[in-house]
Amino acid sequence: MISIFINVQTLRYMTKRTPIFMFRNKTDEAYVANKLEDLIDSDKPIDMENPFKKERKVCILCKLNIEPDYKNIRLLSQFQSRHTGRIYEKHITGLCDYKQNKVVQEIKKAQRAGLMGYMTKDPKFVDDPTLFNPNFPFKPHKY
Repeated sequence: MISIFINVQTLRYMTKRTPIFMFRNKTDEAYVANKLEDLIDSDKPIDMENPFKKERKVCILCKLNIEPDYKNIRLLSQFQSRHTGRIYEKHITGLCDYKQNKVVQEIKKAQRAGLMGYMTKDPKFVDDPTLFNPNFPFKPHKY
């Protein structure tokens, strides 16, 4: 163990000019810090982002800035089942509320206009690349 002796007169003289702090570190050695910041900086919490924060998922239509339209049948057919014609739900498609409602409206509008079928998908759009896998939904569901 190292000890430092400073006489009182020297200490008074030095504290008038610069503050001196004596403390011990983890290895039990005493040393002198000339600045108050030396003591404060070591005990400050580190500013950092929350490591447990989940990354925000953005739906594919918002990410690519695509607005669904009833005339764009190729895009809308991606959100309709190939065999039953059923419109996929939000937990399967991974879309946000606004885009999912917009897609459903546009699919129904296209079906009423006669551009899309009600029960099946047009065979020429069957081989298009998929935006999502309906067998593995984004969010768990009851069935």
